[in-house]
Amino acid sequence: MTDIPPDMFIETASYQLKKKGQSAPGDVFLSQKSMSGGRIISALSDGLGSGVKANVLASLTATMLSKFVLMDIPPGQAAEIIINSLPVCSERGLAYATFTLVDARHDMSARIIEYENPPILILRNGEALSLKKERVPIKRRKKDTGPQNETLFISKLEAIPGDRIVFFSDGVTQAGMGGSAYPRGWGNQNAQNHIINAVRSNPSISAGALAQALVQAADYNDTDGPKDDISCAVVYFRKPRDLLVITGPPFRPESDQEYVRFFSEFPGRKIISGGTTAQIIARGLGKTIIGETTAASGEQPPAAKMEGADLVCEGILTLGRVAEELSANVWQTAQSGGRSPSARIRELLLDSDRITFLVGTKINEVHQDPSMPVELEIRRNVVKHIASLLEEKYMKAVRIQYI
Repeated sequence: MTDIPPDMFIETASYQLKKKGQSAPGDVFLSQKSMSGGRIISALSDGLGSGVKANVLASLTATMLSKFVLMDIPPGQAAEIIINSLPVCSERGLAYATFTLVDARHDMSARIIEYENPPILILRNGEALSLKKERVPIKRRKKDTGPQNETLFISKLEAIPGDRIVFFSDGVTQAGMGGSAYPRGWGNQNAQNHIINAVRSNPSISAGALAQALVQAADYNDTDGPKDDISCAVVYFRKPRDLLVITGPPFRPESDQEYVRFFSEFPGRKIISGGTTAQIIARGLGKTIIGETTAASGEQPPAAKMEGADLVCEGILTLGRVAEELSANVWQTAQSGGRSPSARIRELLLDSDRITFLVGTKINEVHQDPSMPVELEIRRNVVKHIASLLEEKYMKAVRIQYI
């Protein structure tokens, strides 16, 4: 059983740029749900230095910390275990990775743990909200492998709908350091002001878009590419956004009316994937399908338009491409991608919270050619793959209904 109330959703997303010239980011963001679904643990860690070594330190830190918090190990104890377990850098003699963790719960509470990262920003009604922070000293066995007087800061938030928790690495605050505009770096206050202004300009801005806006602003200040890894993560308490993806004709033609009714009564945004599916719905609602004049990019068939639908496109081939893109990419790629039908579906999926797939089970003989990729032969398998990715990688609530 899950304790998620039906009128509340916790959106988590991140955006990241790695340091120019590095093959791997030194910042790592991880987010996972508890088994009950009632908690979402989001951790951002910044490893010492940059590149692969920093990535190893940050990955170990974020992974261990998230698991310890889910096991309800006290934060101070968890931090000491992690800090004393990190490998020591052979060049600098340090075992060091900063972190920020948000333990968000669907009872509208959150616990925030901070260690050496720039301070978090809590936004409520477009204004910064101050929280009382508890100081927890950390004991390091080998004092010379880390900074002196290490301290953990722990705070608690009783959230209301619309609250955002924004946290980022020092690649944001140090952006532009040494330049004429910000010789000492962009700074925490400028970064927070940028976030506040972005939310005031667009009060419904998604977690991913807000994270992207901050990172891109920091990158702009750096000029000529990031001088350090730049990362931002956002946890957003809000009402859920619903999306329907309807694909494939019903198994029995007599179910067409039920199919059309489900589509017309759905309260959120809607995608129709499949030519036969679109014809059934258009015929049932007395609507007209209009092909778009701009051809789709690559090998994807072009999209179409119909009143009452946010997108109409080809079926199994496009969904197969969506699955590939969701497997390979994270939020920021969805925003920077082209306007192909698969990119548009992906953007709608990642901008939604509760996604319903209504899947017709009639087999389309066109896709039974044995020369075609196996994953495109059966619509249900493709939908299940997309649903799994959305749930496990992107923290979405997904329901599949067959007809």
